[in-house]
Amino acid sequence: MIFRFVGIDAGGKKIKDKIEAQSLAEAKAKLKAKNILYKSIDEELPSFFDKIDFSRKYKISPQELSVLSRELAMYIRSGITIVSALKVIESHYEKNKKIKLFITTVSTYLDEGKDFYSALEEQNVVELPLFYKESIKVSENGGLLDEVLMELSRFLKEQDKLNKEIKSAFAYPSFMIVVSLLMIAFMLTFVVPQITGIFKSMHQTLPTPTIVVIAMGDFFKNNFTMILSVIAVFIVVFLFMMKRSYKFAYGVNKFLLKLPLFGDIIQKSELARFSYIASLLTRSGVPFVQTVNLSANILNNLVLKELFVEASKKVVEGKLLSKALYESNVKIDYAFIQSIALGEETSEVENVLTNVSELYFEENRDKIATLLTLLEPALMLMVGGSIGFIVAAMLLPIFSMSIH
Repeated sequence: MIFRFVGIDAGGKKIKDKIEAQSLAEAKAKLKAKNILYKSIDEELPSFFDKIDFSRKYKISPQELSVLSRELAMYIRSGITIVSALKVIESHYEKNKKIKLFITTVSTYLDEGKDFYSALEEQNVVELPLFYKESIKVSENGGLLDEVLMELSRFLKEQDKLNKEIKSAFAYPSFMIVVSLLMIAFMLTFVVPQITGIFKSMHQTLPTPTIVVIAMGDFFKNNFTMILSVIAVFIVVFLFMMKRSYKFAYGVNKFLLKLPLFGDIIQKSELARFSYIASLLTRSGVPFVQTVNLSANILNNLVLKELFVEASKKVVEGKLLSKALYESNVKIDYAFIQSIALGEETSEVENVLTNVSELYFEENRDKIATLLTLLEPALMLMVGGSIGFIVAAMLLPIFSMSIH
């Protein structure tokens, strides 16, 4: 639970902040331990959106977690203790209340004698990736915390950069598609019906393209509200089913993998992410079986996630990962399986995974760039062709009148 409080600190300064605790009594005890004399303290009630989401944990972005990890790694390398480092970092997040509360909560658990991993595990302010916490756990025991934090920072930064590149690349095509659909819908709903009355008064046979456009215009005009409602309902139901029905989400993910070109991009993007985090966890000292399982959990595609989770179970039984993947019903890029087999044979799995991730990331960048190069002119032709067809269909009867 999160409690709001107003009080005075040890220096006599009035403060207004939040603190996490399991109960009101524990919150008061924590404030007392920090030499804070509280004037008022009460539990923070969830907002309307928190109630809908059913989760009050803040979903920290990869960029925020990357910056936080890098700062912490730099301070630890300078010889500063984790507790002191977190107190310094806390001052950098005065405007971000959630991150500040997260750092304060972790610091409180550290002051109570818990290790860094336990503090991250017990806090309920921020939702952290499972692989992140497991990396911290192993590295803390092995004395490699600063190195692993820096590696995690690089990985999260690369992931955030890649996501932004993809979003930026598809921003223009998405804008063009939306604008073209709106323009076509506007012309069919409002412009075409205005001209239709003129053609009806002419009492002559209309060309087929004109009849088609008029029929489409009448349909959109008479069912415009219903069409918008159907689209809205479809989107809501689709998102709900994706979140609540594993079977439905699995089917959608399976369909996406079968799409020409897009399916290959999705698969290699997921394999690249798996390879990168698996190499990082292996380097951190995480056992290989656990590495496969944790790396699988960062994948977005449920088909590939299930594939690697099942493969990790077979690895526990003594099988090689490459053999488990090869024998699976789900077929993935054979070059990936060969690379894993080579790494297992030469005991260089970590280096092989790193190289595979770099190769797939680079390959996907080139494919996306090529796709966008072809997509932009195709969209221009689609927009121009659609609007040109409607305009031509409207002008054909006028031309036929002038001829006669």
